[in-house]
Order: sequence, then structure tokens, then C-alpha cells
Amino acid sequence: MQKKAIRWQIFYLKGISPLVCTHHIYIEEDAKPVRQPQRRLNPHMQEVVRGEVLKLLQARIIYPISDSLWVSLTQVVPKKSGVTAIQTEKWEEVSTRLISGWRVCIDYRMLNSVTRKDHFPLPFMDQVLERVSGHPFYCFLDGYSGYFQIEIDLEDQEKTTFTCPFGTFAYRRMPFGLCNAPATFQRCMLSIFSDMVERIMEVFMDDITVYGGSYKECLLHLEAVLQRCIEKDLVLNWEKCHFMVQQGIALGHIISKNGIEVDKAKVELIVKLPPPTNVKGIRQFLGHVGFYRRFIKDFSKISKPLCELLVKDAKFVWDENCQKSFEELKQFLTTAPIVRAPNWKLPFEVMCDASDLAMGAVLGKREDGKPYVIYYASKTLNEAQRNYTTTEKELLAVVFALDKFRAYLVGSFIVVFTDHSALKYLLTKQDAKARLIRWILLLQEFNLQIRDKKGVENVVADHLSRIVIAHDSHGLPINDDFPEESLMSIEVAPWYSHIANYLVTREVPSEWSTQDKKHFFAKIHAYYWDEPFLFKYCADQIIRKCVPE
Repeated sequence: MQKKAIRWQIFYLKGISPLVCTHHIYIEEDAKPVRQPQRRLNPHMQEVVRGEVLKLLQARIIYPISDSLWVSLTQVVPKKSGVTAIQTEKWEEVSTRLISGWRVCIDYRMLNSVTRKDHFPLPFMDQVLERVSGHPFYCFLDGYSGYFQIEIDLEDQEKTTFTCPFGTFAYRRMPFGLCNAPATFQRCMLSIFSDMVERIMEVFMDDITVYGGSYKECLLHLEAVLQRCIEKDLVLNWEKCHFMVQQGIALGHIISKNGIEVDKAKVELIVKLPPPTNVKGIRQFLGHVGFYRRFIKDFSKISKPLCELLVKDAKFVWDENCQKSFEELKQFLTTAPIVRAPNWKLPFEVMCDASDLAMGAVLGKREDGKPYVIYYASKTLNEAQRNYTTTEKELLAVVFALDKFRAYLVGSFIVVFTDHSALKYLLTKQDAKARLIRWILLLQEFNLQIRDKKGVENVVADHLSRIVIAHDSHGLPINDDFPEESLMSIEVAPWYSHIANYLVTREVPSEWSTQDKKHFFAKIHAYYWDEPFLFKYCADQIIRKCVPE
């Protein structure tokens, strides 16, 4: 019975009912339709387009149209295989992606530029991986041409019109290239499997992962998912489905009962790559390796020579340091550890540290006395932060770690390990610098305990006792105001720390003069403390949150 959910040809796509999901293309007001002329194609490319058009016509996915206000271009692009190494005429090895075929695409850039964007969120990849890992049995399912199973609203079909040497055609079903297609597809999948997601399965676009605590349980879950596919006319791809296995590939990672690992097939391709010969090659290599940066220790220290070649106007010189960095990154990738999803019943452990140039953090837990890694994270310091004192850097590292891992840590008990013992006493210190006071107040959102790392070095495994300094590829600033709230305005309070301290402890600095105290108490009535924030009653009767300078 469940065989009806699995097919192997596009002609079997009945299409998901419009009552379940329909794709709409909403155009911005005052936008003018765009008709683009067809693009010249050589005879070989014409045959590729002809075959694609005939296939889609027979499957009733497209239809001829003669009068449309919107016309987009047809583009033929190469299908590329994985990265590999080839030899040039000079017997030099270079990395490249071999062409394995041709794909027909529609250039919808003009249409997308005037389309109102759908902001339906895609799930976070790392959270999906954590939820599916740790089970003994899996079934990996894949939608057959998933986009082509979703109807386009009748009023919007003409907007998908494309031109080619064989005429103009419009899509009945949702094609690739539309800016809101991913959001529509994810919404459709969640609508179909809303009562199953995070209970017996996970879905990320057309990748469906079914899991179970035993062979029988996984089989029952699979039967329920396939039955739902039949009810909703969702067709799966026979060639890409794997049933009742103990490990498999999900979102580019290997998941199993043990945890989350790098995909060995991808790693083998990367390991075989020759040294890059230009900046583009370095950027591609770091991009491939960086996909698994969650698993690699000391990423930025190792990759620093390569990153220096990416600096604008830097001269490309491949020296011994670059070669060493290149080889070490590949070596670390092949020995990357297995990371595990957190056991939410146990307290989190965060190890963080800061150096003169960067700071790093490791999120982990201990189960049966043994530590295991959940996440590595790090950040390079900007020029101003490098001038901070040691205490400020160490506390900033804690703030960074709690910001980075906030989704894990809010509402949980946290043990923070640091090798700077002074941090343990800062939480009770009342006359620290304003910057430190601000960070301390931010930490009060969490239920944490700070411990000296030296006392646990003999217990915590090496990969937890060493700090990871990862390459700062995104360049985003540290969010040291991490409670995510919208502010109407910003009030810069010169005595922020003293005001907060007084409202909490009812004490003022002993070194203040009588005049200082008089001036302070004249304005203190306008402020109130609502942990962990300070607010002010302003003259315009608006209550504003105070944000440090």
C-alpha cells in the first residue's frame, strides 16, 4: 500500500492539493511588468532545452502561453560534480568541479526584484541535526522534484512565463528560481507533517528523516509518514530513499546513535585537493573546510596564513606556512571528533578563555562522569577590544560564549570554567568599571556558576580543556547586549553602573563627596531596576531602557 508514496519518474507527480499549499507571487505596488527577449543558444544547448520543455509538457508542469505581461529568460547551466583535482598541460594539479551534464534554469531575477518577500523561517540546521542524532535506526526520505509538486495560484502562473527557441511557456507548478519558493516549500512540509515533526521525524525542505528507538518503532514511524504522503499526494524519490539504517547522511553530516560526524565522502574529496593557485582557490577551500568548522579545533590559528592571502591588495605568495596550514586543516578535518546533541536533563558546561587576539568557547556536558562536546565557537577581537585588560577580556569571553550558545543555555543551569579566578568574585563586586558592571548585569539573566578551570583539567578531556579560536569569516560584532529587544530610543547614562548598583544594593561609592551624593540622589528617582535591565521615566512620560555607551 505504501508503495504509492514512492515513484521514479516525473510523470507520476499528481501534485499536492491546493487546499494544502499553493504558491503565490505578490508583486510590489507600482511595479511594472518586464518582458525579456530570448537568449541566443547554440544547437547543442537548444537540444538540451528542447528535451526539458518536452518532458515538462508531457508531465503537465508547464503549458504554452501567448499573452503574458511577464517574460523571463531561459538559461542553460552546467551540472557540476564534486570538487576534484586534474592535471594541466604543465603537469600542475589544480582543483576544479567537473561538468556532469546540463540543467535548464529560468532567470527570474527581474521578477524576484519586485516580488514581496515571504519571511517564513527555515529551521536552524544545527538544531535539526541535534534532534535527529542519537537514535539507533533511521529512514532517510527525499521528495521527488519537490517544487514541481506544489501548484502555483492561477492568477500568478503567467508571471512565471519564460521564453525559449520553441515558444513561450508558463508553469503550473512551482519552478526553481523564484525567491519565495523555499519558504513556500518548507511551509508546505510543516503543514503536512505538523503533528509528526520533532516527535518521530524532522524535515528540512525535501529532506525527511524518520527515526525510532528500536527497529519496530522506526518501522511504525515510517509507515505513518508514508501513509501521510499518500493522503497528501506527496511523492518521494525511490533512488534517494534509504530505509531502516543505523546511520546516514542528513544535511551534509553523518548522523547515528553516536552523534554527529563530518561526511567522510566530502572530506575525502577535500583531502585530495592540490594547493590553491589563486585567491579564489583559497576562498573555495576555506569555504569547504569551514562548513565543518564546528568540529575543528584551533581553526583560525591553523588557517591564519591562508586568511592573510585574502586581504585586499595582498600579494599572493604560497610559502611554507601556507602549505603547512593547508595540510594541517586537511589533517584535522579527517580526525574531526564526533559531537553529540545535548541531554537537556543535565547542566551545561562552558569553557571559555581569551588571548591577546581572540577568544574561544566550548559548549559541552558530562554524562556518567565523561565529558562530551556539543559545539565549538570563537571570535577574533577587534582593535578596541585588544586594549582591554585581562579581566575585561576574560569576562568578554564569557559574555561571547553565553551569547553564542544562548539558545541552549536560557533556562538551564550552567557551569562556566575559566582560568581567570578573579571572575568568580566580579559578580559580587560593586565598584568595578562601568563596562564590567554592564556585562555582569547581562549575565544575571542566566543561572550560572563560575569555576576555576585549573581544578578540572585532570577530569575534562583534552578537546574540552583547550580553547578553540576559529577563523572570523563573518566579521560580525560580539552582541554584548544580547537580550534581543527593540528599543524606542537609547538613553546614555554616564553613571549607569552606580545607578544600577544603588538600586540593587542601596549603597553608593564611599569616595563620593557630599556634592556628588546630592547630585546623584536628585536624579535617582527617575530610574528603576527590573532585573536585568535599568529603565528611566523620561520627561515625555515614556519609559526607556538604558543602554550603556
